[in-house]
Amino acid sequence: MHQSNTLSNKPNTIRKLKDQLAKYGVATGGIMVLVALLMIFFYLLYVVKPIFDGVTVEPKLSIVLEDKFQTLALGTDDHVETAYRFTSQPALEYYQLYGPNKTDLIKSYVIRNGKPYSAFAASMPHLKQYAFAYDDNKIVIVKPQFKVGFANNRRQITPKISYPFGQDGIEVSNTRAIEKMAFAVTPEADRAALVYQTKESSAVKFTSLRGELNFMTDETEWYQETIELPIISGKVDDIHVTADLSRALLLQNGELYVFNIRFANKIKLVSKTRVVPHDRKITASSLLAGASSIIIADDSGKICQWFEVNSETGREFTKIRSFQNSNKDIQGIYPEFFRRSFAVTSSTGFIDIYFTTSNASLYEDQILDQKIEKMASSPRADAYLVQTQQGLELFDVENEHPEVTWSALWQETWYEGYSEPDYVWQSTSASDDFEPKFSLVPITFGTIKAAFYAMLFSVPIALAAAIYTAYFMPAKIRTVVKPTVEIMEALPTVILGFLAGLWLAPLIEEHLAAIAILIILLPICIIAFAFMWHNLPKPLLNRLPQGMDSLLLVPVIILVGYSLIELSPWLNDIFFDGDVRLYITDELGISFDQRNSLVVGIAMGFAVIPTIFSIAEDAVFSVPKHLSHGSLALGASQWQTLVRVVLLTASPGIFSAVMMGLGRAVGETMIVLMATGNTPIMDWSVFQGMRTLSANIAVEMPESEVGSTHYRILFLAAFVLFIFTFIFNTIAEFVRQRLRDKYSSL
Repeated sequence: MHQSNTLSNKPNTIRKLKDQLAKYGVATGGIMVLVALLMIFFYLLYVVKPIFDGVTVEPKLSIVLEDKFQTLALGTDDHVETAYRFTSQPALEYYQLYGPNKTDLIKSYVIRNGKPYSAFAASMPHLKQYAFAYDDNKIVIVKPQFKVGFANNRRQITPKISYPFGQDGIEVSNTRAIEKMAFAVTPEADRAALVYQTKESSAVKFTSLRGELNFMTDETEWYQETIELPIISGKVDDIHVTADLSRALLLQNGELYVFNIRFANKIKLVSKTRVVPHDRKITASSLLAGASSIIIADDSGKICQWFEVNSETGREFTKIRSFQNSNKDIQGIYPEFFRRSFAVTSSTGFIDIYFTTSNASLYEDQILDQKIEKMASSPRADAYLVQTQQGLELFDVENEHPEVTWSALWQETWYEGYSEPDYVWQSTSASDDFEPKFSLVPITFGTIKAAFYAMLFSVPIALAAAIYTAYFMPAKIRTVVKPTVEIMEALPTVILGFLAGLWLAPLIEEHLAAIAILIILLPICIIAFAFMWHNLPKPLLNRLPQGMDSLLLVPVIILVGYSLIELSPWLNDIFFDGDVRLYITDELGISFDQRNSLVVGIAMGFAVIPTIFSIAEDAVFSVPKHLSHGSLALGASQWQTLVRVVLLTASPGIFSAVMMGLGRAVGETMIVLMATGNTPIMDWSVFQGMRTLSANIAVEMPESEVGSTHYRILFLAAFVLFIFTFIFNTIAEFVRQRLRDKYSSL
């Protein structure tokens, strides 16, 4: 007896063990899923966080200067290992900033044997060109250079000096005693522009220099034209020349004069604008990187950015944004080499750092207790070199992502060259002067737009098919239809995207009139077929196999679609003068892109339909039969039972199906990537494309530099996509639970 009890308890023990293992296995799997999601969430935050870090400026090195010469300009090499200084001797000095001999003067070049000069000017920072004007009509242009080599596995930087136009300079007629000047030289050093004002004259002159190689002597011969700029009279406050030699900007008595100097024989005044109030004076000005904007500060501490904007009267300089500085004694404005950041210095040792595009004040602090006489940013904007009365001060700067602010990401931003603020995503360009534009609004809008058109196409078809299959379709046919639709879900989306881009998009463009009519005519034909079937004689209906109506409807749909496609040329000729696309563009004023939202909606709809169909069909089919049978027994029709009993009971599952389909549409990548023009525009038109968050990540992530602003913003886009799906799933679960609680008593 005892042995039999032992034998009977053994299967129970094994069963309990299996139950426990299954219980803990399922729990462990669920916890691991949650952990994986949390790890993804926090990793995205880890990558994104640095773009919102603040700016830091920390002292690193001090250099005591031996001489008493005035400092004209400063700079460093790319690696901030060597600094250079132009002095009033005039000379170019190099100082060591790294290694055992740091702070040492390592090399000095005296320019033109120390001959006195009359004026000095610096080009845009990234060009690293500096000019001295002499009373003998000579202009000497100097360029610091650094030769990088490697010895004993260590980088060695050797400072050099170059003269693009020779050590003795180039002679420019009638340039004696220049008091103030600005210049620009092309990268090939074959053209130069010089705008200057002499001590004896109040006129401002422009000299264009053009070099041509003499093939006989192999020497460059220079041709020059000198033109007096119109309108200007009296001493000017400041002069600037753009790097492309197209504009000269002059500041005088609070007004900005802009001249077109692209052609010396066609000089003209482009605009004249008052840039500071009459009771204020300009204290500093500078061109920003790219030379499209000018930054102007007045004696009230107000700093303004101006650039050219299209208007009804032409292009004119417009004040775009302002920054208010707490220090009114602004001494200098120092732009970065490539970004639209600039630093402002004062006589009290304060430094303020701004980024123009995002209208952001990034840093404000007193870094020294004495006057900042000169300053320069390193080429990579990771250091500042400052001149004081005591010597040179080097500061480490952490300012990797100044262009990223919440306003730049999510609000309209006024970019250089644009006529008004706008949402723009444009991360790269072929131009060195390009300013990246990182608004997430267009690609977020594109994600919503693509999902909207996909759901607009898929939800009615998928839900109608699911309800019919689960409630009306004969069981024998259902066993074939349901697995077939579910197998469609396994179709790779890259195949759907390929077909949509290369086959469907040209087909829709060629037969657009037929497609438009098909959208209206096909439902009418289906209803007409249903009406005809319903009115067939009862004896005939009873003789036909059950479910034959749905099978016979398939040829009707194919026939209607094929007929309209064949009639498409005739429809185009009758209604649209032979070309629907031209009619839409010219007559309706609607832009037409071949790979548009209609193509995406259809292609992505086919990808989403199996998901919605499968879940919704299971929900409808799982409604207890006694509910529907009881409703029918009480005299309700099949439609009344469907609407008032079956759909209400299945509503939690149907809603979950729709939300699952929406989540699939939001995260879809390959179809959107291949079936649209991937243009990040904000337009609800069905004939325009879009760019989604997922497609944008897929396109640009392989080309982004690891750790760059672009790289981290792509991770931010992934984080936004993660939040999207999280919100959708949370709402879906909340609504599903409410529906389940409400209709569970049926």
